[in-house]
Amino acid sequence: MKHTTNSQSYDLAGLYTLSLRMVIGWTYFSAFWRRLILENKLIPDEKGYIGEKFNHFLPNALGIKPIIEYLVTHPDALQRSMMIFTIIEAIVGLFIILGLFTRLMSIGIFSLALGILLGSGWLGTTCLDEWQIGVLGVAGGFVLFLSGSGSYSLDSYLIKKDKAFTRSKWFQWLGSGMLPISRPKVFVLAGSLLIFGLTLYTNQYFHGGVWGTLHNKSVKPKLEISNISLNNLDLKFEVYRTEGADVYGSFLIGIHILDKNGNILKEIDHKELSKFSKDHIQNHYVAKVKPGKHSLVIPLGAKADLNIKIDDILQKDAVHTLKLIDISGIEWTGSIK
Repeated sequence: MKHTTNSQSYDLAGLYTLSLRMVIGWTYFSAFWRRLILENKLIPDEKGYIGEKFNHFLPNALGIKPIIEYLVTHPDALQRSMMIFTIIEAIVGLFIILGLFTRLMSIGIFSLALGILLGSGWLGTTCLDEWQIGVLGVAGGFVLFLSGSGSYSLDSYLIKKDKAFTRSKWFQWLGSGMLPISRPKVFVLAGSLLIFGLTLYTNQYFHGGVWGTLHNKSVKPKLEISNISLNNLDLKFEVYRTEGADVYGSFLIGIHILDKNGNILKEIDHKELSKFSKDHIQNHYVAKVKPGKHSLVIPLGAKADLNIKIDDILQKDAVHTLKLIDISGIEWTGSIK
């Protein structure tokens, strides 16, 4: 009787999470649908390539930055990873919707959501979009692991058909039905507290949302200037965009080379930057710095070495400061040694 009661309780739990299962399932399956069926976003160097979106995560990712940087510096590996990632999202999403091997797929949901949270939890121009998607996906995956699927699922269909493997412990762990744990209250409490702790920690780390000053790194562009070198013919430097909205680039409309008093020794305006030679740009990652229609475009996460000819500057020993000017009016400077 106790076994039957417990089975009925798990069947009801799975039934009550039906809407959660279908919505989360579609959230992940739709990624595959958008990238391959509605529009192919897995082709490198074409607009909308998902690898460039992945590159946007790099500057402020938590814990997985070395993995992201390896992939965006190895385009072939990145494309393979994006294809595999998309296929996994399709399988996990579809199986969750159908309720087949629900608990195994819920682990997939949990893992995918954790990757989204750690990689892109800092993005979101208005409502901390990526962070919310990540933490809710982690929590949702945990709930589906606990509940399994109820009446409207293939797991339930197989159980009612009384297939022999559905009575095995491995199916209970990977499919649906009674979860074979001896102390469910402790398991649920521990898991819930860990997820809640992860939520608070990432909210604070990415956005200062628990205490202190709120911050959002997706609002204003930020460029880092480094590795400045100078000779009689060229000024070389590295530029790296680490903050700002991921949906459009920083639009560089001016480069000034100044003396120590702030006087302009050489100026490159937006017209020249829109025709900036690609031979003078060495990109490091998949997201590329490149000339646009009215400026030099620097996408989020892009890093490149730029080379500027200075043979027209007569007093080269007076060169002191490099200034970059964004279309928004923000300026960044670097000292030339």
